[in-house]
This record gives sequence, C-alpha cells and structure tokens, in this order.
Amino acid sequence: MTTDVHPVSLAGPSDTAVTDAFVERLFGSILGALDLQAVYLGDRLGYYRALATGPLTSIELATRTGTAERYAREWLEQQAVTGILVTDDRVVDALARRYELPAPQVGPLTDALDPSHFAPFVQFVVGCLKQTELMANAFRTGGGVSWAEHGPDAREGQAAANRPLFLGPLGREYLPAIPDVDAALRAGGRAADVGCGLGWSSIGIALAYPDATVDGYDVDLPSIEAARRNAREAGVDDRVRFHAGDVAAVDRGTYDAVFAFECIHDLPDPVGVLAAMRKLAGGSGAVVVMDERVAETFTAPGDDVERLMYGYSLVCCLADGMAHGSSAGTGTVMRPSTLRRYAVEAGFADVEILDIENDFFRFYRLR
Repeated sequence: MTTDVHPVSLAGPSDTAVTDAFVERLFGSILGALDLQAVYLGDRLGYYRALATGPLTSIELATRTGTAERYAREWLEQQAVTGILVTDDRVVDALARRYELPAPQVGPLTDALDPSHFAPFVQFVVGCLKQTELMANAFRTGGGVSWAEHGPDAREGQAAANRPLFLGPLGREYLPAIPDVDAALRAGGRAADVGCGLGWSSIGIALAYPDATVDGYDVDLPSIEAARRNAREAGVDDRVRFHAGDVAAVDRGTYDAVFAFECIHDLPDPVGVLAAMRKLAGGSGAVVVMDERVAETFTAPGDDVERLMYGYSLVCCLADGMAHGSSAGTGTVMRPSTLRRYAVEAGFADVEILDIENDFFRFYRLR
C-alpha cells in the first residue's frame, strides 16, 4: 500500500508545489467520495447484480430493477466515465447504448462470499457519513453516536465486510493455527463469541467444526435477530445460539474457547468484558481476541492501514464507545499495549500476539 501524504514543515510556509500536491490530494478524495456514493446506489438498487448477467441499456436496467430510466442512464454514464463499467461511446443514441460490468469487477461488487467483496465497505462508510451532524454534536459535547443511531447501513456493512473472512480463513487457517483451540473444537467443544454482531463469526466456527457448539452474545437486539436468521439459513441453528444482553451477566457454565472478533475497541468497558470472558473460560479455556492490526506506536504520517483505522474511528467506533456512560473511549486504533493494559486490569497474566498473518487484523491470546 502507498501513502500520498506530503506533510508541510512546521518551520515555515509551504511552497507552491506542496500546496498544489495537497490540493490534488483533496481533489482526488472528492472524486473518490463521489464514486463511493455512486457505488452505494448501484449496490442498493441492484444495478450491479443486474449487470452481472450481461450488458444492458438504461431502459433494460431500469425495467429489471424497478427504477426510473433517466436516473439509471445518468448512473450508467457516470460509471462508464469513472471507469467501472465499459460501453461503446460511438453509439450516439444514449437509449441504445449498452453497458457492461467487466468480469474482474463482478466479485468486488456482487459476490458476498468473494474475498475481494468490497461493496460492504462502501455501505459502511456511506452509512456512517449520513450521521455527520450527530458526529459534530458528539465532538462538541463529548457524547457519542451509537451503532443503533448509525442505523442498518453501518451494522449490515460491517457484518458483510467481515463475512468472507469469518466463513473462510477463520475456520480454514486462523483457528487451526492455534493447536489447543483447534483440537478442542474438533472434539465437540463449546465456544463463546462475544460481540458477535450478525453472527457470521459464530456461524463460521460452526461450519468449520461440525461437532462444536457456539453461543453468540451481543447487546444489539437487531444484530441478534439477524444472526438467528443467518444461522437458520446456514443450517447450523441447532448448534449455534444467539443471546441479546451483557455478557457479564451470563451464567451458562464455562467454555473451551472464548472469542471476541473486532469488538473490544468499540466497548465502553473493555476491562469488564475481558473479565467476563476470563470467567467464561474458567481455568482451562482459551481466550482469543481479534482486533485491528494498527501500528505498535503512534507515527505521523502513517501508512494506509493506519489512515483507514483512524478514519473508521472518527466516523464510527470512537463515537459508539463514547455513547455510553463512563466509557474508556478506546477508538479503532487500539494498540497492543492498550489491549495488554486492559487484559492485566481484567485479571490476565499475559497477552501473546499469535503468529497469524492478516493485513488488517491482529490475533491475541490472553493467558
């Protein structure tokens, strides 16, 4: 990944070249933001899924999707101009012009299980940006904006973005790389999935380990309801159960493995949740946390992953944590030292960074 950041020296004013480069960067960001909005519309209205079946005119696209032809035509032209769709611009009649979704774009825009599926990230970002006024008010008051206030786009986009990982590498590569956890689950062990969201992590564990049972916990009732539907559709609802409520109040015995996938940084009380996970694991269960692979220390300018995580924190994660009283205010950029401090305060003796490779996530074993 590359970073197009050109910091201005604090020692004096910028020169024309640096100013021009900065303006070019912002202009590129505007183009990108407009592309995101167009991709969001194409995904939400079913345009990409319709185009995945073959080239269409604006009339055909509008008819198939139940939308207005004039809007469909403008969207098709924008997508061709920005380079996402291809068309023959020699066709003068705009209504006769056909547009095609190239094969390399089909997975990122339409296939929910493709590792390159990118539409959910767009849905998440656009969904969060809808709440800009609420965010500005949170900045002024020190309050927050909860996942519930962000609405379905943020919730569904986040879940769909991680779905390919949870239904694929998690059970095929990542958990098998932790020998005792892998052995326990293969032997029919019990797993707890804390902060399970729409349930794809719990479902992925159940699919990878046919004899294991999983209890998923989350405080967001709409997420739990969706998780139950997802488990039924995946055919694992006999082994995966979802529970709405605070995991600290859970009394269902101990588990062989207790997981928290990409949620600790969101929590207002991470220490309390980690302590609850420690209790659920008893004296012998494993506690595994997956969270963002941010830099070990603050460095500016940062790389693209660091920029991405700070961006997520500003538009969603920090404000969600701050939406609750007495919040730790962690934010997306939870460095290993921060998680280690939380873990020690929760009663753990040590935190091990596991040798699991992923560009965006780091896996921790809490002992």
